[in-house]
Amino acid sequence: MKNLLLNSVVAACCILPPYLTSPGQAHANEWVCEVILCLSNPGGATQFSACLPPIEKLWRELAAGHSFPTCSGVGFRSSRPGYEPYYCETGYRLESDYGPRGQEATCVSTVLQPVSNAFCPSVGEHYSSNKNSVRSPRWQRQDGRRQCMGYLTARPNLRPQPHYVDVTIEGAATQRVWY
Repeated sequence: MKNLLLNSVVAACCILPPYLTSPGQAHANEWVCEVILCLSNPGGATQFSACLPPIEKLWRELAAGHSFPTCSGVGFRSSRPGYEPYYCETGYRLESDYGPRGQEATCVSTVLQPVSNAFCPSVGEHYSSNKNSVRSPRWQRQDGRRQCMGYLTARPNLRPQPHYVDVTIEGAATQRVWY
């Protein structure tokens, strides 16, 4: 991780001087290269206070609908902008389906959980799907006893910054930037 940060700093030092000699594009390209350098920081894009202004400017630019900027000379790729308005707590996965109000999102637990016996059908009955707080309830043997188990559901959380771009910097992992 230290080598990655050191390599990024060295790359920035080698890349920025040519931009400083061409005053027409120097300021714009310098900002973009600062953004990429900040995004490559394993500690997070805003770990250092010097990165806060360029990253905030990036978020404003992306939120205004501008494409992700590029810094020539740096091994860098970015995805098309994406949109994910919802997220789930740890242990849940996001599922979407079309319901009476259009597309609806729900968080569903990733492992079976013990639930009230009222959710499991008795012998000869079928599960009624109108009990929306549990999915796929079933009887299982647990410690020699019969236990009603199911996948719990929960309302998804709303992201404060639902737009994103995936940024891949050569030699580093891909990082998702939310704005």
